[in-house]
Amino acid sequence: MNWIIASLLMFLSSVALYLCVRKSNALKTPQQLNNLAMFLIPVLVYIALTTRTPTSFTLKPFEYLLIIVQGIFFSYLGNVFSLKGIEYSPNPGYSLIISKSYVVFTAVASVFIFSAPLTIKSVIAISFIVLFSALITIDKDKSRATSHRLWLPYTMGAFFCWGLLALSSKYLLNVGVPILTRLILTMVVVTVLILGEIIYKKVEWKKVSKNQLVTLLLIGIFGASFNYFMQVGFNLAPNVGFVNAANAASISLLTLMSSFFFKDELTLKKMIGIFGVTTGLVFLFL
Repeated sequence: MNWIIASLLMFLSSVALYLCVRKSNALKTPQQLNNLAMFLIPVLVYIALTTRTPTSFTLKPFEYLLIIVQGIFFSYLGNVFSLKGIEYSPNPGYSLIISKSYVVFTAVASVFIFSAPLTIKSVIAISFIVLFSALITIDKDKSRATSHRLWLPYTMGAFFCWGLLALSSKYLLNVGVPILTRLILTMVVVTVLILGEIIYKKVEWKKVSKNQLVTLLLIGIFGASFNYFMQVGFNLAPNVGFVNAANAASISLLTLMSSFFFKDELTLKKMIGIFGVTTGLVFLFL
């Protein structure tokens, strides 16, 4: 497997994952249960995989510490910051496009931290993906009359959390921490935090319907696939920013699929954005 195949599998998994999240939201499933499924089920999948793949959990103290930091700050708080940024922003698209732009941060930072290559072609491709994503995500019809002044700090918090998660993951891969080891340990940390949130907020979970349970199971399965192939991509790609760009580009197919399954409006502006993002992705892979 090479990084392009891994990124494409991650791309498709991301689309399937967020379609399932969209379905779960339509079924009025509490957000905390969606989050729990996104982390707990993958842990079980990865543990099952360790029976067939030699996986060591013996790490150096600093590696354990970094994984805990990843779980608490970069992953869990990154998700919290992202949701708050979207909720408080004058337009959800503003927050989404800014936080998604962490691909630029990781691509440039990788040059200095990991001596990764960054060609003019790659810069153009990433720019296409980010700029045309704005046409897809920013919707004037969803602008709000009022917003909270903290939307930008929350959004920038998500920006740096996602970026640092990618960079620290690449570091752990470089020092030899197995993919399954890092994923299991990080997701256990996040799962514990989400369970604590469910208990603290007294989230109702006993009345979950069969349809909701099936959807949560699919969220977990596609979440496991998404995160695994992202890590494989990080491990094989010349620059982690390329994998992050492919992840950001998944919004193009997600928009099309949302129009098909949920009858979301597909405007000319969004079609131009989808074309531009797709062009950038193809250019990145060439």
